[in-house]
Amino acid sequence: MKIAVVAALALTVSTPALAAGSLPTTVLPVVYDIAVTPDAQAMTFTGSETVTVDVKAATATITLNAADLAIAAATFDGKPVRFALDKDRQQLVLTLPAAATVGRHSVGFRWSGKINQSAAGLFAIDYTNQDGSKARMLATQFEAPDARRFAPMWDEPAFKAKFRLKAVAPAGQLALSNMPVASVAKQADGTQLYSFAETPVMSSYLLYLGMGDLERKTVQAGNVEIGVVTRRGVVDQGDYALAQARRLLPYYNDYFGQPYPLPKLDMIAGPGSSQFFGAMENWGAIFYFEPELLFDRTRATESGRQRIFTVVAHEMAHQWFGDLVTMRWWDDLWLNEGFASWMENKSAADLNPSWEAAEAAVSSDRESAMGIDATAATHPIIRKIDTVDQIGEAFDGITYAKGQAVIGMLESTLGANTFRDGIRRYMAKYKYGNTVTDQLWAELSAAAGKPVADIARGFTLQGGVPLVTLTGARCTGGTTTATLAQGRFGLDAASKAPQTWQVPLVVGTLGGGETRGIVSGPATTVSVKGCGTLLLNKGKGSYTRVMYDQPAHDALVRDYTRLPLADRLGTLGDDYALAAGGYQDLSRYFALMGRVGAAADPLEWSLVSGRLGSLGALFEGTPLAQPLRARTVAILAPVLQRIGFDAKPGESPLVSNLREGLVGRLGDNGDPEVLRKARDYVGQLATNPTAIPPAIRQPILSTYASNATAADWQRLLALTKAETNPVAKNRYVSLLGAAEDEGVARQALALLTGEGILTAPQKASLLRAVAGSHPDMAFDWAVANRKLVDGFIEESSRSGYIVTLGAGSTDPAMPAKIEAFAQTLPETSRGPAKRVLSGIAVRKAAADRLRPAVQTWLGATR
Repeated sequence: MKIAVVAALALTVSTPALAAGSLPTTVLPVVYDIAVTPDAQAMTFTGSETVTVDVKAATATITLNAADLAIAAATFDGKPVRFALDKDRQQLVLTLPAAATVGRHSVGFRWSGKINQSAAGLFAIDYTNQDGSKARMLATQFEAPDARRFAPMWDEPAFKAKFRLKAVAPAGQLALSNMPVASVAKQADGTQLYSFAETPVMSSYLLYLGMGDLERKTVQAGNVEIGVVTRRGVVDQGDYALAQARRLLPYYNDYFGQPYPLPKLDMIAGPGSSQFFGAMENWGAIFYFEPELLFDRTRATESGRQRIFTVVAHEMAHQWFGDLVTMRWWDDLWLNEGFASWMENKSAADLNPSWEAAEAAVSSDRESAMGIDATAATHPIIRKIDTVDQIGEAFDGITYAKGQAVIGMLESTLGANTFRDGIRRYMAKYKYGNTVTDQLWAELSAAAGKPVADIARGFTLQGGVPLVTLTGARCTGGTTTATLAQGRFGLDAASKAPQTWQVPLVVGTLGGGETRGIVSGPATTVSVKGCGTLLLNKGKGSYTRVMYDQPAHDALVRDYTRLPLADRLGTLGDDYALAAGGYQDLSRYFALMGRVGAAADPLEWSLVSGRLGSLGALFEGTPLAQPLRARTVAILAPVLQRIGFDAKPGESPLVSNLREGLVGRLGDNGDPEVLRKARDYVGQLATNPTAIPPAIRQPILSTYASNATAADWQRLLALTKAETNPVAKNRYVSLLGAAEDEGVARQALALLTGEGILTAPQKASLLRAVAGSHPDMAFDWAVANRKLVDGFIEESSRSGYIVTLGAGSTDPAMPAKIEAFAQTLPETSRGPAKRVLSGIAVRKAAADRLRPAVQTWLGATR
C-alpha cells in the first residue's frame, strides 16, 4: 500500500476503480419524481416515485440501491415487473420481461419505510419546547450511503440526476428541501402537500427533506435568499450565522469564479446530535445540529461563536467543492472534505484577521493530522473504498486535517493567485460533474505552468509525514549554506519505514533572506542570504516535521521571541512530537517552552496548555500524575490570573479563547480556585439558568462535572431533568458522564438502561463521556450490552463506536479485548480497531520515551 519512492507514484494515479458492489452503468437516472408521506407519530413513512432513466445498453435487469424499505410494487414504463431485494448488498434488482431498448424509459416504485431515531435516512429529533411540551422534528441525512433508506435510488455520487420532491406535512408545519417551494396545497384531511422546484443535477446524498414546527428568517445576498430555519422560539439565535453567510457568499462567488447557482440557501438547525457529524452540506438546504449554527449569547463562549463561523464556512464551501463538482467515488472524498476544511480557515483568516486563523491551524489542524499520519494506522489521503463501513471510516483526520494541510501547502508553493486561478479553471470545467483528484492536479498545473502532481502525489498516494533534518550550516560572506537530509517522521516502527517525498520548503534566516526549493532526495544543499538564526519550513506552509542540530536549536531558543508567530507555534509542535517519536530529548521542548512569557500570544499559551494536558494524560495513574498536575497549575494559574476570570470589553477573541481553555485545564488538574468557582456557579443554576458568565460557562460546567461527588452528580441530574432548552439538556447529559469518581460514573451508566429518560443520541453521548475518564469501564459495559448499544448508535458508526471507547485505556489487557471484539466484525470493518490499537501502542511508547525527561524537569522545577 505504501510506495517507497516518488517516481513510482506516477504509475498509481487516482482512478475510480469500480468498488465491490457498485452499480452497473448500463442504466442511468435522469430525473426522480418522488412523493413521500411521513407519519411522525408512528415513525413510518410511505413513498412513491417515477424515475426517468437513460438506458445506455440493452438490458433485462436494472439494479439500484434500497435499504430498510418494504417495496410494494415496481414498474417499468408503467407496467409491473418482478423485483428482488438483496439486503446485504443494499440493492434492488428489477427483472424485465424483455431487454429494455437503448433510450429514455421510466421506472416506478411504491414502498414504505421507517423513520429512524438516529441520523440515517429520514430521522426524528425529539425535543422539549420552552413551555415544556414535547415536539418532534423530521430531517434527512443521506451522506454517505443513506439516501437508499428514503427511496430506491442510484445512490452513488457519480449517478447525478435532477430531483422533483413532494412531501405531505401536518397542518401548520413548515417543510423544506433543497429548492424553494413551488406550491403548497391543503388536502381534505387538513394536511399540506408541499411541492418543491426541480433541483439541478446532483448526487443523491445531497437531497434533503425536513419538516416540523419551524420558523424561518431570511436575508438577501444579491439574487440569493439566505435563510436560517429553527424550532419555534429561537430563530433570532441564527442572526450571527445569517450575517456570516451573507459575508461568505460573495467571497466564495469571487474565489471560485462561479456564482452560487441555486435561488436560495437555507441553514436548518436541529436540536439533536449525532455520533458521526455536526453538519451536512445538502445543496441549498444545509443541515446543522444547533450548537454548530445557533449563537445563544447567554450560554455560548467566544470559541463557540468562532466555531459557528468555521462550520458555516466549511458547509458553504461544499456548495461548490462537493455539490457543484463532486468526487466520482468515495476514494476521493478528500476533494470534498479536505478542501472545505482548508477553505474554512482561509475565509476566517481573510474575513476575521483578529482570529489569527492561519497561525491557529499550525498548532491545531496540522498537529492533529500529523498525530494520526505518524502511526501505523495511517493511510493515503486517496484510499480504496469498497464497502459501506469503509465509506464511514473515510471521514477521518487524514481526509479532513491532512487534506487541508496538503492543500495549504500547494497554495503556499504555487502562490495564492496562481492556486486560485487553478481552482477557478477546475470549477468552470467540471461544474455539475464528477471528478477524480488527477483532474484537479491538471488544472492547477495548467494555471501554474508546471507539474503539480509531481509534488502532490507523494502526499496523497502514500501515508506518512516527511522529516527534514538540518545536518550542518555555515555562514560565509553573508550567505548561510545548509545541508538538509530527508527522512520520515513516525511515532512507531511501521510509520518510520523509509519513504521519500518532494517536499516544498522555505528556508530563511532571521532578519535575512529566504530560499524556496524542493527537498527531493536523501540530501539537499540550500543557500540563503544572511547569517542569522536559520528557520526551516519558514511560515510552516509545508506538511513536514523539521529537526535542527544542537547549535541551530540553541539559536532558536535564544531568539524564540523574535520568530514569527507561525514559526514559534510550529517549532513548539515539532519539538514535542520529535521527542515523543524518540528523535530528540524532551528537554529541547522544555527549553523552548520556557521562552513563552507573560507577553506571549494567546495561541502560544493555548499550545503550552494543550501539551501539558497531553503529558498529564500520558502519565495518568502513575507516580508522575500528581506532580504533573501540580506543575501544570503552577505554570498556568498565573496566566489565568493575568487575564482574569471575567471577559473584558473589547478584548481579543483569542484572549477569551485562552481563558476558556485555561479554566478547563486548571479545573481538570484540581486548581482549588477554579473548583471553588465552579461549585459556587453551579449552585446558582437552579434559580438562575444563566448564572455562569457565557465566556467560561462550558469549562466551569466541565470542572464541576469532572470533580463531581455523588451529591454533586445528583444536583447535575436534577438540572438535566429540569432543563427545557434541548441544546443545554444535551450538554448536561454529556456532563453526567464526566465524573472522575468511579462510583459516580457507574451511576451514569445506569441511566443507559432506562426507558424514556434519554434519547438514542443522548445515550451515545453519555457513554462516550464516561469513556473519557473510565475507558475500561465504558468499553466493558458496551461489550456486555452490545445489543443495547447498537440500538442507540448510527449504523455508520457501529464499526468504530465501541472500540474507540477503550482508546484512552492504559490497562495492558485492553489491546487484547479490543482485538477480540474486532474479530466479531467483518474484516472490512476493522479499520477503527486497528487505529485504536495503534494509538494505545503509540501512547505507551511515548510515555516510556518521555518519562526520564519529565522526571528531570519536575525535579528541576519543584
